[in-house]
Amino acid sequence: MSSSTAVPGQSPIAETAPQSLCALEPRVPADRLVAEMVPPPRFDSVRFDTYVPDPDQPSQSEAVEVLSSFAAGLGGAHATGSGKRKWFGRKQAAPAGPRGVYLDGGYGVGKTHLLASLWHATPAAPSLKAFGTFVELTNLVGALGFQQTVQTLSGHRLLCIDEFELDDPGDTVLVSSLLSRLVEAGVALAATSNTLPGKLGEGRFAAADFLREIQGLSAHFRPLRIDGEDYRHRGLPEAPPPYSEGQVTKAAYATPGASLDDFPSLLGHLARVHPSRYGALTDGITAVCLTDVQPVPDQSTALRLVVLADRLYDREVPVLASGLPFDRLFSDEMLNGGYRKKYFRAISRLTALARDAKGLVAQ
Repeated sequence: MSSSTAVPGQSPIAETAPQSLCALEPRVPADRLVAEMVPPPRFDSVRFDTYVPDPDQPSQSEAVEVLSSFAAGLGGAHATGSGKRKWFGRKQAAPAGPRGVYLDGGYGVGKTHLLASLWHATPAAPSLKAFGTFVELTNLVGALGFQQTVQTLSGHRLLCIDEFELDDPGDTVLVSSLLSRLVEAGVALAATSNTLPGKLGEGRFAAADFLREIQGLSAHFRPLRIDGEDYRHRGLPEAPPPYSEGQVTKAAYATPGASLDDFPSLLGHLARVHPSRYGALTDGITAVCLTDVQPVPDQSTALRLVVLADRLYDREVPVLASGLPFDRLFSDEMLNGGYRKKYFRAISRLTALARDAKGLVAQ
């Protein structure tokens, strides 16, 4: 619906009113959760040959070589019965030895690019490959139930898990059991994280009490370290400073498909929407415009914001904001705590999306 709207500090403009994320409460059926387990739109066209290794970081070139061989070894019959696949250039009896590869490295070194490239390069139909974040995988179990999830994924050649992190003991036991069942069924695994498999959960809960499960998870993977600096900051200017509320509001009205929300209100709304629906929350949104960005008040809210930042980044939705810059979202206590890697990833991704939003503001 179009109307003449007064924007703070500006003369009235005749534009279509932006949407409000706070007004949306999407419902996501379980079959959509399964169908959407593919690389996100940002990574539709990535391939191994579009990954540009840093010449000063030989581990990046090595990762491309290892993963290319890994993908080639996933062709042919399923790994159960007589159809054994080759793993890293040698035959291996199921289920002995690591059944997957685990990409460990800092923010922005291209781990998700490589994981998506592996998915694309694996010679199997899309219905036989699954790609999702760790949160999306646990949400799938919540939607389908454990046994149905095992049944649904057991026929796959490959399961790619992005941003593998364990936040609580329940997730540790759940994922350990799930991956063990899938490995027994012959499913290959690939994952990315900023934490080595044996260190999962460290600093978040009494990981020592769940050492058996953590070691069991670690046994499924061959770690592959990828060194380098955050590519999102290589040769690029710092994130633009926040704009005024008037600039953000005007841009929201002038951008078809944009949303406009007060940041504290949006944080409150996220508490009422399950994180599995955050992707659907952004359906059809071309830009997210936020006013009054301020520090996140507590850790539960911060973790929900991390999930939203991931979904926005996956979908390449620019974020235009007024208030505090994104590197001041999280307190020093949060940035030094057990979830620090998640928070730094969110800052990195929101910074990239803020750069993408610069063109929305009239010069």
